[in-house]
Amino acid sequence: MMLKFTKMHGLGNDYIYINGFKEHIENPSEVSIKISDRHFGIGSDGIVMILPSDTSDFKMRMFNNDGSEAEMCGNATRCVAKYVYDNKMTDKDVITLETLAGVMVLDMKVVDGKVEKVTVNMGQPILTTKEIPAIFSKDRVINEAIEVDGTQYNITCVSMGNPHAITFIEDVDNFDVHGVGVLIENHEMFPRRINTEFAQIIDRNTIKMRVWERGSGETLACGTGASATLVAAVLNDLTDRKAKLILLGGDLDIEWNEADNNVYMTGPATTVFQGEIEI
Repeated sequence: MMLKFTKMHGLGNDYIYINGFKEHIENPSEVSIKISDRHFGIGSDGIVMILPSDTSDFKMRMFNNDGSEAEMCGNATRCVAKYVYDNKMTDKDVITLETLAGVMVLDMKVVDGKVEKVTVNMGQPILTTKEIPAIFSKDRVINEAIEVDGTQYNITCVSMGNPHAITFIEDVDNFDVHGVGVLIENHEMFPRRINTEFAQIIDRNTIKMRVWERGSGETLACGTGASATLVAAVLNDLTDRKAKLILLGGDLDIEWNEADNNVYMTGPATTVFQGEIEI
């Protein structure tokens, strides 16, 4: 079977996008493992299926490159918005998108008929331990110490529809993200594993960060991770409620709006190439 696809990325967080209105996949988990392989496949952090929805304009399902299904990805939602607009599946510049983490509202900036940037209403952050989920004695995990391989890290846990643990460090460039990230991801405190952000405060409006995504490893960017990191920084009184998040793949503008408690993420979306692959 030949599968048509589009390779896209948001700040280097790359996924393979599949038009579920035209293409049908019986086993998306297996397909994701196969075609995401960077040596024997197309190469990506996973696949995103764009599907019809009963409640929203569109629906997305996404699978990491290890085959696990993820609730949502902020960078991927921006790419979905660009895909459906640029491919004339909608003429609206504001759409709703159904995800496992809830319905997202995507506001597109269109230049010369193409989507250049997208602002995503990421919703309200979830801070309660049970909902994240995390196994912990307190109702919230804010600047709490955990031990990882004999070393103590202070973490703050935030869910943006998917779970994140954020730790603030002094030098993010030279930190062992791979060694520590996989250990925190699989820590017994997190029954569904967790995404981990390593963040360095530059000033009250700037954070530099790296991301370890469960099921994918270190990625160049993560929209939900950047959103969760700003929330964690505000909770720890390290930044203001609006900041630039500097990731390996580029910058995101994040605001935790005080009026409605929603987090808003603005960033680019890029189409790389289209093609067909046998599955």
